[in-house]
Amino acid sequence: MNMAMMRLRREDPRVVGSFRLHRRLGAGGMGVVYLGSDKKGQRVALKVIRPDLAEDQEFRSRFAREVSAARRIRGGCTARLVAADLDAERPWFATQYVPGPSLHDKVNDEGPLGAAELASIGAALSEGLVAVHEAGVVHRDLKPSNILLSPKGPRIIDFGIAWATGASTLTHVGTAVGSPGFLAPEQVRGALVTPATDVFSLGATLAYASTADSPFGHGSSEVMLYRVVHEEPLLHGVPDALAPLVRACLAKDPEERPSTLDLSLRLKEIATREAQGLADARPPAPRAAEADRPTGRLSETGYPERTLRQQAGPGTPPPRNGAPPARGSVPSRGGAPARGGNAARGGSASSSRSGARPAPSRNTRPGSGNRPASRGGARRPGTRTTGTGRRPANPRLLRQRLFVFVVVTLLVALGIAVVQGCQGPARGLGGDDGVVRQEQQHLRPQPGDPLGD
Repeated sequence: MNMAMMRLRREDPRVVGSFRLHRRLGAGGMGVVYLGSDKKGQRVALKVIRPDLAEDQEFRSRFAREVSAARRIRGGCTARLVAADLDAERPWFATQYVPGPSLHDKVNDEGPLGAAELASIGAALSEGLVAVHEAGVVHRDLKPSNILLSPKGPRIIDFGIAWATGASTLTHVGTAVGSPGFLAPEQVRGALVTPATDVFSLGATLAYASTADSPFGHGSSEVMLYRVVHEEPLLHGVPDALAPLVRACLAKDPEERPSTLDLSLRLKEIATREAQGLADARPPAPRAAEADRPTGRLSETGYPERTLRQQAGPGTPPPRNGAPPARGSVPSRGGAPARGGNAARGGSASSSRSGARPAPSRNTRPGSGNRPASRGGARRPGTRTTGTGRRPANPRLLRQRLFVFVVVTLLVALGIAVVQGCQGPARGLGGDDGVVRQEQQHLRPQPGDPLGD
């Protein structure tokens, strides 16, 4: 059923029950669907039954049983039944209006769905069918045009031909009710419908959404019904992750099809796995950004040879076992230093590929493998570069410079204090008066001096 909004025609009613009609949403084999609203402004999808079906008493009785069963359906994947009038000249019922395109329109406009999105939609539909079947109802006409993709998830609509479990699929002898290509074989044969009937229709719907085509091709109704009963479905183009499960849903024997609960669980697993696969397929973050993030362990990222030469120095530990050697350096086997002492100066020393135990070096702690021993027994983070390519300041060099600065400052301050201390007591012992007294004593005549006589 095409759910595109159209203006009301001259023959269309303007008011049905307590609902005012605004637009025509579409027409199907059961009647016409309108967009209406009640006095509170709540929007509904209201279906008015065709006049010829309204005169069929068998249809009225079955329709009454279905509406009674539909009232018991609970779940978020169906359009809630709002109101119905079974005794009207043309019976009608109203369901909650669901905004959004149908699955048929989405595939027709945008093409087949991916495995992750399709599995997610299928899992939600299976969960909705669980609630429908628990209410004792079989939809019997599940197809892409009866599935609306709302912002809150897919919704199953159009329960107009759904009957209670165990009812016959024939309205009249030799006339199957439903849509060719999505009917189950038991519906075509006129057998009793069961929840497995909706599982077959769901499998055909998933196949259509993944290939943009019916799994039984195209043709007249008779040809399509024959293929459903006697031929195997065409599943070329169905994602490999979904193909086995879709094929199981389309089994000719209802007993061989999975239950709706099992189908929901398996589709959820596939959706999670496929979504994780899409996340893993995304390109990794730039390596410079990873280098800026502190890890608290020795770096395992290869660096250019020039950077290693700048960072290398006496006492710098070699990279952890398994780190790639610097470009231009020759890795040594067995943990021995490379020729020229590059390993001792910070060059990389890789472990032996033959499985030989590497010889311990002076920077290696016994019992710790190839990890270098650091002060206090704690591992020291490996040297890394910033996002701009510049080598960050060496913490050890900063500490040495700070220590020298503090020592020099203290020595200068101590020297100034000593100088001031030496000058202070000289002025405190009398100052200039003491010097005058000494000069007077020196000029005083001594005994025996001729001038003193």
